[in-house]
Amino acid sequence: MPSVPATDSGAGHRKLKSMSNHSVQTVRTTSDKIKVGLAVLAAIAGVVGFYFLSDKTGFIRVAALAAGLLVAIALAWTSTSGRGFIDFARESIRETKKVVWPPRKNALQVTAVVFAFVVIMAMFLWGTDKLLEFVFYDLILGWKK
Repeated sequence: MPSVPATDSGAGHRKLKSMSNHSVQTVRTTSDKIKVGLAVLAAIAGVVGFYFLSDKTGFIRVAALAAGLLVAIALAWTSTSGRGFIDFARESIRETKKVVWPPRKNALQVTAVVFAFVVIMAMFLWGTDKLLEFVFYDLILGWKK
């Protein structure tokens, strides 16, 4: 989504106005950059630890992965952008609860229509492929199988 520069918010963050109603903040302060960088390194360390401990039991490997991810989440949470992400996630959940979902019967009917269309389209594409194969290889090129 295109964005246009706006004014500096004064807290070391430059706000960009996007085409929606929300502003986008970029990481500007050194401490936030360090926190986000350390969070990324902790997540990578957890994944590397998971694979490095391949000779250990599954519990130890998963514990190493979980520890790395928990440290990454904790570090990211302390940054301004991490708190903004948490706020975004909460707002997303709140908006999802506002959606009026169709009744189960209607959802199943629409799903059945989609599956039927996919099957019909697959048969059409298969038939077109076989027809073109016959026309090109048998009629035009004369390569009989």
